[in-house]
Amino acid sequence: MPQGLRIGGAAGFWGEAALATPQLLAAGGLDVLVYDYLAEITMAVLARARARDPQAGYATDFVTAAMAPNLAEIARQGVRVISNAGGVNPQACAAALRQEIAAQGLDLKVAVVEGDDLLGRAAELAAAAPEDMFTGAPFPPLEEIASINAYLGAFPIAAALDRGADIVVTGRCVDSAVTLAACIHRFGWAAADLDRLAGGSLAGHILECGPQATGGNFTDWQKAAEGLAAIGYPIAEIREDGSFEVTKPAGTGGLVSRATVAEQLLYETGDPQAYVLPDVVCDFSAVTATETGPDRVRVAGARGRGVPDAYKTCITWQDGFRSGHYFTFYGLDAEAKARAFATAALARSREALRGMKLPDFSDVSIELIGSESQFGGLRQSGAAREVAAKIAVRHPEARGVGVFLKEAVGLGLSAPPGLSGFAGARPKPSPVLALFSCLLPKAHVPATVRDAAGTCAVPAAPALPLQAVEPPAPPPVPHAKRLAEVPLIRLAWARSGDKGDIANIGVIARRPEVLPWIWEALDQAHLRRVFGHFWDGRMERFYLPGSHAVNILLHGALGGGGTSSLRNDPQAKGYAQLLLAAPVRVDADLLEAAA
Repeated sequence: MPQGLRIGGAAGFWGEAALATPQLLAAGGLDVLVYDYLAEITMAVLARARARDPQAGYATDFVTAAMAPNLAEIARQGVRVISNAGGVNPQACAAALRQEIAAQGLDLKVAVVEGDDLLGRAAELAAAAPEDMFTGAPFPPLEEIASINAYLGAFPIAAALDRGADIVVTGRCVDSAVTLAACIHRFGWAAADLDRLAGGSLAGHILECGPQATGGNFTDWQKAAEGLAAIGYPIAEIREDGSFEVTKPAGTGGLVSRATVAEQLLYETGDPQAYVLPDVVCDFSAVTATETGPDRVRVAGARGRGVPDAYKTCITWQDGFRSGHYFTFYGLDAEAKARAFATAALARSREALRGMKLPDFSDVSIELIGSESQFGGLRQSGAAREVAAKIAVRHPEARGVGVFLKEAVGLGLSAPPGLSGFAGARPKPSPVLALFSCLLPKAHVPATVRDAAGTCAVPAAPALPLQAVEPPAPPPVPHAKRLAEVPLIRLAWARSGDKGDIANIGVIARRPEVLPWIWEALDQAHLRRVFGHFWDGRMERFYLPGSHAVNILLHGALGGGGTSSLRNDPQAKGYAQLLLAAPVRVDADLLEAAA
């Protein structure tokens, strides 16, 4: 793309497979490699690591697995690298990277974006006493805070590239910023180029989860399963107007289609007309995804509505302790045996707590995996003959959790028959690092770039008021002579994820003409039937005519969210699968026409 920008998405989380970097480099023609390592859970883990070791707190395998074996080829091809692998200690990450570059005798310039880490200003923030922007909860106790990070945007990263950096390491920035920054640097986009910034942000959103755009976590997984071991990582070919095409290296596994890209488009979004990022508030409701060739999809139609005046800021803080364990049972009445064991383990633990004059558990969770416990009222009848009892607890003190672990394991010889398991040492209590989110004015969070030439301050883009938009009208349900009831998967693709304690489920119609029936079916009553055993909060639902899709938000559905929940699925990764399995009504003639 002589006039465009070709970016490879080489990591979607800390722990991502190391094959992405050499695969994308072998594809050739790349301008930039981007790596996204950070999530709220990751920040909590990195904060705990830094507390133990001041030189820790970054994604170490970015240096050892992604960069070290590939630095020579990166230098040979002249590919720029942008990564938020710095976590809560980007300077330590950059120092390790520079040491590796020097050891290989290469000449690559490393820059660091700083300013997101506000832990040293905890008392100042506490004095302002902000409330949690989602729940209204009060500011956490100062002595329990582990990390405070503002979600920076793309312009500081672009400034580092402008200063000649070959590799840019950041702390916490929004996931899509690593891609948007490369666009700003290449095309010279300004802070007022809202539609282009929204398009570049959407390209980053598609790339940020790696192979989730190329067949990973895909509803029709069988179509991508044959090449799963060698799945291709996504490449975005971005144009100056902000539109782009998604593809993957030739000869790799997986799949790039309208469905794989649309699933990722909706993944972990809220209101599609108000997707708030530091650099632009995006409207994705009219975005289209069009197949232009094998494993090639063109994405266009993102719009920018304004620029916010604040950064989302996340605080992780210690809110007691948690732990749990899996106990497997098999044989006749396995479910009843497992439930009896779980009940007895908690009863014995509570008796021990009373004897130690400790308070009761602050939360408990029993999930019988294998008995369709995730399906609630929609579970199918039938006696399970093997299940795993997942029992977990929270307590204000580590010794309270320790009581449960000791008593539950100690119940082994008293259990019903069929208890088994493959495990090592007894689990240990671990701190609950809860999440608190608030907004901070950008003027209070100065961002800087530090490189070999010194330190450069990067002022935040000025706020621009939000342009008013009308929500698109949902399609009316046409008259039908006959109705049929089928699982939603017959009509739609879907993917789910989380934002704190909110579950997001994006549902895309396989054919535009079935979208009215999907919208009609997925009302609050239906969602209560599917998720009522998890969720009793409020629901939001949004219509996206461009991608023929519906986005659903279930507030308070995750037991506190990934950093503190006791659930087997604290990030709603399987919620789409529950919704797809539930039956909905549709025009029978539409089904027969598609058969």
